Amino acid sequence: MSEFTLIKKSGSARRGIFKTVHGTVQTPAFMNVATCGAIKGAVSALDLKEIKCQVQLCNTYHLHLRPGDENVKKLGGLHKFTRWNGPILTDSGGFQVFSLAKLRNIKEEGVTFSSHIDGHKIFMGPEESMRIQSNLGSTIAMAFDECIENPAEYNYTKNSCARTYRWLVRCKNELNKLCSLDDTINKEQLLFGINQGSTYKDLRIEHMKQIAGLDLPGYAIGGLAVGEETEQMYETIENVEPFMPADRPRYLMGVGTPANILESVRRGIDLFDCVMPSRNARHAHVFTFDGCRNMLNAKYALDETPIDPRCDCPVCRNFTRAYIRHLFKSGEMLAMRLAVLHNLYFYNNLMEKIREALDNDRFDEFYRENIKGLSKRI
Repeated sequence: MSEFTLIKKSGSARRGIFKTVHGTVQTPAFMNVATCGAIKGAVSALDLKEIKCQVQLCNTYHLHLRPGDENVKKLGGLHKFTRWNGPILTDSGGFQVFSLAKLRNIKEEGVTFSSHIDGHKIFMGPEESMRIQSNLGSTIAMAFDECIENPAEYNYTKNSCARTYRWLVRCKNELNKLCSLDDTINKEQLLFGINQGSTYKDLRIEHMKQIAGLDLPGYAIGGLAVGEETEQMYETIENVEPFMPADRPRYLMGVGTPANILESVRRGIDLFDCVMPSRNARHAHVFTFDGCRNMLNAKYALDETPIDPRCDCPVCRNFTRAYIRHLFKSGEMLAMRLAVLHNLYFYNNLMEKIREALDNDRFDEFYRENIKGLSKRI
């Protein structure tokens, strides 16, 4: 069961509702990254309820290695395992195969690579990725694709796009087969296709047209925020967006800063994920509408105000900048937990405010009021 309804637009910015078998997502939305089934920084699925999270994102590659996708299936799937009862998106493992594996061999069948944990050889192709994601029982399964570095050579990129398309066809066929089996955890698992093509306009558009022809429940733009200039990323979104089906959710993978998100919503994107809010938080960098703060700064030693006076997250309601700085300086685990909770709330709250602005026909005004502050370092 999947249904995306476009409620209204402001320029290219879209306000929608995405219904899934595990609940409804109000879009635009940020998906909170729980790589191994938990947010790094001692945050559980139960905490996510308190901080306006709508979707949890888990990592196919890491869960395949530990605890093993077959074990997760025996334990009832990711929802039962993690205790998160909303939608879950699992990525295909493709990005990790190409970013973590030192030795890898790409063939038409798939990729042979070495585990980053103990070096043992693993083979993963479209069918294997779909089987792993089916075992995990996620709401949305991402297609297995090749992630190439930017900048990439034109002919290699063109051949890679063609292979990624062939792999997508195999993903679709395999997932259809898996969803028909009696012991499949989620028989309504959705497949999202991924647009590739580096920063080449013609390859991006051609590939988007191809994958749109497969009539999938959703589409992602992949292979960005991996070294190219920010303006190149925005330009690529603008090039691809007109060819993305208007009646399906659009997902920009691995992006990004609060300003990146606001800019990308403005260009027609509905879904986002990024490790930045939790990773930055663990290093004492917290987000506010006035910019990013470094909580290790000496000026916060006697500061009794919250991280962000305009924020009503559980952290800002209860703790001061002075206390959070002290926790970081003392090496207390609570420092990371509180900073991660604040940052994730900030991202989810930002998305809520973007949706409210779209609902009230004031998105352009919201953009003008906030883009400068969201781009700043304090």
